[in-house]
Amino acid sequence: MKILIATGIYPPEIGGPAEYAKNLGDTWASQGHEVIVKIFGRFRKVPWGIRHIVFLLYILPAVAKADYILGLDSFSAGVVVVAAKLFGKKVIFRTGGDALWESYVERTGDLVLLKDFYQKRIGKLSPKEKITFYLTRWALRNLAAIVWSTEWQKNIFMKPYGLEKQRHFIVENYYGSKLPSHRPSTTNFVAATRKLKWKNADLVEKAFREGGVAEAGGLLDTATVPHDAFLEKLASSYAVIIASLGDISPNTILDAIRLDKPFILTRENGLSPRIKDIGLFVDPQDPKDIAEKARWLLDPANYEAKRSQIVRFTFTHTWEDMAREYLDIWQSL
Repeated sequence: MKILIATGIYPPEIGGPAEYAKNLGDTWASQGHEVIVKIFGRFRKVPWGIRHIVFLLYILPAVAKADYILGLDSFSAGVVVVAAKLFGKKVIFRTGGDALWESYVERTGDLVLLKDFYQKRIGKLSPKEKITFYLTRWALRNLAAIVWSTEWQKNIFMKPYGLEKQRHFIVENYYGSKLPSHRPSTTNFVAATRKLKWKNADLVEKAFREGGVAEAGGLLDTATVPHDAFLEKLASSYAVIIASLGDISPNTILDAIRLDKPFILTRENGLSPRIKDIGLFVDPQDPKDIAEKARWLLDPANYEAKRSQIVRFTFTHTWEDMAREYLDIWQSL
């Protein structure tokens, strides 16, 4: 098949969607499919709105030739749908994060939880955000199918976007096989994230600084590096902490599991049904809760108990599994 992947970012850029596009595309290519990747992020310096028109013209030839079109970027989803309609093609869209919520939090500094955003803040959108919301709703309703990585995000989106009549599928994120790990030489908590307000880094730093974590020996490591180097760093780390305002399927946690590293994760996440028994979960709006869980994990006995639970977690979901599931979805349409 000729498969077109439309993505917002792609390596060497860092981020889950970039790794997703590359690994899924590489897997299909290794199976003999012809894969074309078009990257919306390359036009980010073009003014908003105009960049969408430029991207439409850019992808038209690839859309015309494609048998299978997979969208991975919500900002360009409407563009991909328009292009596909011109040629009578179907589009499957895999949701990632929530770009509208992220944009709102970044603009306003209003640290609203993802699960509350559409219920409590939809009337406070800027004109640009309102346009984005209505265009996204139109695009989601005109897709051949929507793929979610978690039921949690699907349930958040269903009512505000009016998706009751749409076709929905779940394809879980990548759970790789175990990787070599090392005993930590320091009690560092890896908290590397993109510098975005919804990642909630300031509150985590406050919890460590004012909640007695630093005094107990806990070190917060916020340095970001490319993914391969990140895995190397993670292999020698003590633990991982993510306390964002909403994380649908955080890759950092999945990497931590592969390396048998204990983790603290926001309770506002979509992975809990799969990993609820092996992690520590915190209220991202409560620095005392974050500090308490971090101090608890600094106890050697508690640490070893959590590490042992993760060692026994052997579920895998490979790129080959995911590639097959996406093709099965296509065949079912």
